[in-house]
Order: sequence, then structure tokens, then C-alpha cells
Amino acid sequence: MAAVVLTWIGKSILPDLASYGKEQVAVVRVEGPILDSRKIVGELQNFGENPLVKAIVVRIDSPGGGVAPSQEIYNAVKRVKSEYNKVVVASMGTVAASGGYYIAVASDRVLANPGTLTGSIGVIMQMTNFEELLEKVGVKNSVIKSGRYKDIGSPFRTMKDDDIQLLQSVMDDVHRQFIEAVADGRSLDIADVELLADGRVFTGRQAKDSLLVDELGDLSDAIQLASKLGGIQGTPQVVEPVKEFSFRDMIESSFLGKASSMALQSSWTPLMYLMVF
Repeated sequence: MAAVVLTWIGKSILPDLASYGKEQVAVVRVEGPILDSRKIVGELQNFGENPLVKAIVVRIDSPGGGVAPSQEIYNAVKRVKSEYNKVVVASMGTVAASGGYYIAVASDRVLANPGTLTGSIGVIMQMTNFEELLEKVGVKNSVIKSGRYKDIGSPFRTMKDDDIQLLQSVMDDVHRQFIEAVADGRSLDIADVELLADGRVFTGRQAKDSLLVDELGDLSDAIQLASKLGGIQGTPQVVEPVKEFSFRDMIESSFLGKASSMALQSSWTPLMYLMVF
């Protein structure tokens, strides 16, 4: 029993002792629909404050999600660069589109696989209308509101032209924010970005040709590049956030992942930087 315990302790502690003081490249993962920014922002902050971490790779495998959480992660990447002087490299996986791409443009360099789906520079708001269905079943909806636009987008009434114009102005402003972020992050003219910002998707190779990404490469390539840009000599130690086991996370990941993705796409309330598929 003592031998087993000592072996377990040795395997747990010795690797950490061997790498103690070694310069590191941290990997932060942005995976799935972007619904909440807190976890990723916290990871970026922690690695930014760690003096052993010389560079960060943001591994993105996401079709995007909510506008606000995408912008918060984007701002966190910018903050890590400016306040902690850390190199940040974006590595795109299967998909890094819309809000996922928004995050990528905040980094120093962007790498994509040749077959990565990216781009989808745009914003979407989807609404469902049940007015005719309710009429068929004899259900009426009564609304008491404080202003003419308070129930805008309600599923219980058809939108009027001025409703559509108001929401379109909101969409145009958020779309403009996306375009400006891409132009700033990629050092492109806004006019050039506007030509690409109609919601279309690109492969990684097409995105490179359009200057939306810097290089073609996988996660390993991104880590090596981050190490080089961070001034690390030799092979870097690669670290990731320690994940605490949670039954809730396991259940949500296993059983509710698809449901949450469907709910995200069908939700009309938030603005979305989202590639719909």
C-alpha cells in the first residue's frame, strides 16, 4: 500500500517539480456556442498574471454565439496583450466563424487549418411568429405596454415596417462593430473588409488568400509559433487550465449540448455573431 501511495504521489508531483520555473505556453480553449464569457475571461486573466507564461494560444472551435460574450472575450485577449505584454496566437479548429472569428482577430497571429470553416462576418437575429397559429386555435394575446416598441419582436404579432427598420438599425450598428474589429485586428481597410462581411464562410485556405488569417497550420504549429514570438528558448512547457470535475458539466455536455445549441439558434432575444447551420 505504501509503495502504491508513493508511486502515485511521485507521478503527481515530480512532473511539476521538473517543470518548475520553466517558461510556458498556455492554451485556452473556446469550444462550442459562445454563451458565457466568464470562464474564458478568467483563464486569460490568470495566465496573463502568471510570469512563467510567455505566450497564449487561443484554440477556437466555435460557430460563434452571443454578441456580448464574444466581445468580452475579444477584449480580454486585447487586455492580456496590452497590460501583461503577452503574445497571443489564435489557432482555428474545425470551425472558427462569426463570434469565433471575432475573438481570433484580437490576437497577434491567426492560424487556420486548410479546411477550417471561418469568416461568417455578420450578425443575426431570428424570430418566430405564432400569430396565425393562435388565430386558428382561437387564442388571443393581450398586451399592455409602456411604449410603442416595447413588444417589438413579439411572437404574437406581425412586425410593422417601422419595427423592422428599428431592428435593422441595431443590426447594422453591431455589424459595423464587427467590421471595425476585423479591420483593426487584421490591419485592413474597412472598405476591403466590407466586401467580405456579408456573412459568407471561407475555408482556411480561402481566408488566408483574403488576408483574414496569417498562416495555415494546426495547434502544434500555433504553439511553436507562440513559443518563438514569446522568446522561449527550446521546447516550451504547454499548460492548460486545470478542469475541476463536475457532474453538472458532464450531464450538460453529454445530454444538453445539442439542445443548448438549438436553443441558441432559435432564441430571438440576443443578437448573435453566429454561423447558422
